[in-house]
Amino acid sequence: MTVLSDYHHFEGLGWSTGYLCNVLAYQGVTAPHTGKPYSEAMLMGINGGICAGYFSFEYEGWEPHLHFLTRYPFDEEPGAVFERMGIPMHIQQTTNPQKAVANLINALAQGKPAIVWGDEASFAYNNMPQGDDFRLVMPFVVYGFDLNTQVVNIADRAQVALTATTEELAAARARITKIKHRMMTIDAPNPERLPTAVEAGIRACIQIFTEPPLFAPKAKSNFGFDAYNKWANLLTNAKDKTSWARRFAPGSRMYAGLTSAYRYLEVWFTGGHGARDTYADFLDEAAVVLANPALNDVAQQFRTCARLWDELTTALLPDHVTLFKESRELMQQDYHLFLTQGNASLEERRQINTRLDQLKAEAAREFPLSDAEAAAMRQQLREHVLQLRDAEYQAISSLAEVIGEKVPSLA
Repeated sequence: MTVLSDYHHFEGLGWSTGYLCNVLAYQGVTAPHTGKPYSEAMLMGINGGICAGYFSFEYEGWEPHLHFLTRYPFDEEPGAVFERMGIPMHIQQTTNPQKAVANLINALAQGKPAIVWGDEASFAYNNMPQGDDFRLVMPFVVYGFDLNTQVVNIADRAQVALTATTEELAAARARITKIKHRMMTIDAPNPERLPTAVEAGIRACIQIFTEPPLFAPKAKSNFGFDAYNKWANLLTNAKDKTSWARRFAPGSRMYAGLTSAYRYLEVWFTGGHGARDTYADFLDEAAVVLANPALNDVAQQFRTCARLWDELTTALLPDHVTLFKESRELMQQDYHLFLTQGNASLEERRQINTRLDQLKAEAAREFPLSDAEAAAMRQQLREHVLQLRDAEYQAISSLAEVIGEKVPSLA
């Protein structure tokens, strides 16, 4: 048995920063401006913070869905936070499964938590769809590995310890060729780089709202303020083949659009509220690091944006439609159970999924909105989206002004 018996760090939530938050805390790393472990808000802000990204998909055999990004992408690869903070990364990757296990055990034997890449759908505790057409590659922390009991100890978004079998871990690590048996350990960041890292993160956030993304130069219309414009247009412009009137037409398709939008905005480990509350917390810390109290005022603007995100997500599945309200509450319950109980809640979460499947079938059989009511709902959602766009334009403009940049006018 090789387990870090003193490991008790499960604070990290986000796919892209939770594992880093947990490992740095375990290794006793503290932030120079607080004397405490680096907050996930600080790590998230340095990584790039927030974004806006509109992506709707329709794959054969699957319901159409909308994934609106609110946190700076992307999750499966180490983000810019590592370079900006000067965090040394020691990456090992092999095609040999036995060597992969040896690398993991060796790291634990040295007292280092292992950051491991794998397919999340391979773990029972996630209660995700199974099959060759569903994969979700993300990093997570392994802090124990017992060949005798075949139990693996994992920290992965939940606020409690998770366990998986050695067989599950092996399958997760081997499923995707690009990350096959990849593992990483890290050392402490360079505290002297914190101010420049914070400013670089802020500039990256402004850039993704106002300029073509460096990682996806052909997708400008999907990001930033253009993403809000795209969403607003598709909600009411029925001529576009990807419009909500067509891709998410009343019935099972609209139910899929509403529930997927809600899922990715609220219960996909972003922190909810469009991740704007978390970003506001980052800006409050950044005000200290950069000795610039004007950032505290900008933080309040983003907290206002967070409330507008809450209004939008509530409007996606409003209380006055019983089917929608129950769906929203069940998704929230599922999320809360995973965060607070982990493996222990698996059976209850399976029951929730069964009920959600029943509601999905009910929406297909007898959708609760007429065509006219669905059109009215799309118009209301458009108004929420445009209100958000305007508020976030003001917040991003204020943020840019604080660090000496300018934001172009809205198109």
